[in-house]
Amino acid sequence: MDLLIRNADVVDGSGTTPAYRADVAVEDGRITAVVPETDGPGARTAGARRTIDATGLVLAPGFIDMHAHSDLALLRDPDHSAKAAQGVTLEVVGQDGLSYAPVDDRTLAEVRSAITGWNGSPPGDTSPGSLDFDWRTVGGYLDRIDRQGTAVNAAYLVPQGSVRMLAVGWDDRPATAAETREMRRLVAEGLEQGAVGMSSGLTYTPGMYASDAELAELCRTVASYDGYYCPHHRSYGMGALEAYQEMITLAREAGCALHLAHATMNFGVNEGRAPELTALLDRSLAAGADISFDTYPYTPGCTTLVAMLPSWASAGGPEAVLERLADDETCVRIRHVMEVEGSDGCHGVPMDWDTIEISGVFDPALSRHVGRTVAQSAAAEGEEPFATARRLLIEDRLGTTILQHVGHEENVRHMMRHPAHTGGSDGILQGDKPHPRAYGTFPQYLGRYVRELGVLSLEECVAHLTSRPAARLRLPDRGQVREGHRADLVLFDPETVAPGATYEEPRVLPTGIPYVLVDGSPVIDDGRRTQALPGRAVRRTPGRTSPAR
Repeated sequence: MDLLIRNADVVDGSGTTPAYRADVAVEDGRITAVVPETDGPGARTAGARRTIDATGLVLAPGFIDMHAHSDLALLRDPDHSAKAAQGVTLEVVGQDGLSYAPVDDRTLAEVRSAITGWNGSPPGDTSPGSLDFDWRTVGGYLDRIDRQGTAVNAAYLVPQGSVRMLAVGWDDRPATAAETREMRRLVAEGLEQGAVGMSSGLTYTPGMYASDAELAELCRTVASYDGYYCPHHRSYGMGALEAYQEMITLAREAGCALHLAHATMNFGVNEGRAPELTALLDRSLAAGADISFDTYPYTPGCTTLVAMLPSWASAGGPEAVLERLADDETCVRIRHVMEVEGSDGCHGVPMDWDTIEISGVFDPALSRHVGRTVAQSAAAEGEEPFATARRLLIEDRLGTTILQHVGHEENVRHMMRHPAHTGGSDGILQGDKPHPRAYGTFPQYLGRYVRELGVLSLEECVAHLTSRPAARLRLPDRGQVREGHRADLVLFDPETVAPGATYEEPRVLPTGIPYVLVDGSPVIDDGRRTQALPGRAVRRTPGRTSPAR
């Protein structure tokens, strides 16, 4: 065999089997033997090329990040230590309805501009490490991952906003019958080429302009390929419960599995209301719905500053947004909606500029703003907060990222206890001070919420991070420590595992995770990143998900 892991405390990912001492053998990228200590020493474990003594360490399946924004980071920085060092062995990209496939030349430029704050690389970028966008289809993007290799495996969701961009454009109007047929064709093509489902960003343009009837048509296509629908729904603030119900009803009518993105209850209007959400989920699950969701174990959110604008101000695409921001009369209306009425971009809640922290700018000349709230930056500049936000958006060409301090700890804890819960970082890797969840989500679960607070048992938590997401992704051979499964594995010290990332130093790697294997290849070995790039695209075919090899 290639590798023998001796004396590990196996937490197998099932969520029901207590930890047990065992030896685990790996060969050709798969687990070939799991030998409990009670079977006696050395059973079926002779002749390994390498042995790791895992005494004092927990061996678990590799963690699956159900909500990642590493679409370009996987290609630009295949080392990808931000995720590999956390024990992540698979992440799901193409989130929130906006990504880089399918596209044509026009929409590629538009989407690059629209989500510069998520992934960098605006149109015309020639900086060191800039990418050659040599794909236009979902299959082409997945092929690019396979050609380059990366530290972790990746699955892809067809982004509904990008699809609408291709078929309809950026206009706030209903799609015609012909445009709807074209969107269904594009979604089907992406699924045929390996996507695992479809995402939406229903507070982001242009995806937010789709009606429920339009979304249901696309979801029927997703269901026909045994995929799932992953919406960032229409509000996480005012009317959040109604927005969750809207998605549940839509998915039920379309016959589609539903995975709710970063499902939490934020803003003051929702403090303490997480039990109402889980009650809604429980009623739907009891009625036969197929629902799962992900959360991150932190209270602040993270997005782009442009996302706070009202939807009508974002119609027409990035250049149209910049034109409106340059017009004083239009900005009077924008400001009133944001600060008084509550913009749909800010989930119907009036802006509190003290809660909006600038986490990153694309233009280095604006770096003085990073780490300040918009209110603090405005005070330093001697102007009103809206004026500062407006100027940032214009001068940074919409590339500014923010932390939004609107979460509630009791809601975070309540949601992670639910049996339909999975872990997702929602990690944006851009910016000078990104949200620490990008580098710390999975050790945060294990260190803070298991060891320190006891919100979850170790066995429960590992299941939330491994077998439950594997089940949603229809992965029959990942997510558990079991003979025949792929050797996506992590070894961690349950007494010391902890995130290194903080709000002040967000790019520090975690501690207590000395070994991570992706398809049997060590990517973290004795605490150090290896040169291995075993990660590939995990592609869905109807009824089956398997990696391209």
